[in-house]
Amino acid sequence: MTHRRGEAVALAGLLAAAGVTHFARPGFYDPIVPRALPGPARFWTYASGVAELAVAAAVAHPATRRRGGLAAAALFAAVLPANAQMAWDWRRRRPAQRAIAYGRVPMQAPLIWWALRVARS
Repeated sequence: MTHRRGEAVALAGLLAAAGVTHFARPGFYDPIVPRALPGPARFWTYASGVAELAVAAAVAHPATRRRGGLAAAALFAAVLPANAQMAWDWRRRRPAQRAIAYGRVPMQAPLIWWALRVARS
């Protein structure tokens, strides 16, 4: 397995795991859906899970990897408002929980970079 292929497989695995958790534990994600989005939070939780699974599949296959990597970068940018919402909502929680919530916001930058790197491979 080449280094770049390994990066793509790892990214696909991360996206697939995140997608599955949207269905396994939707109650975790529902509260961080930005309130400005129309409709019920559960719809957006499931929709983002489907998107993550679809992007994972695209990244996993060499024929669609470039588009999948670009879609992953867009997806990571699109979930930034949810991570910001979580950071705001969790601002009064215990320090460990706040650290998790606050850490999700800047983590989007390296995830976007990683997805773009996979798209170029």
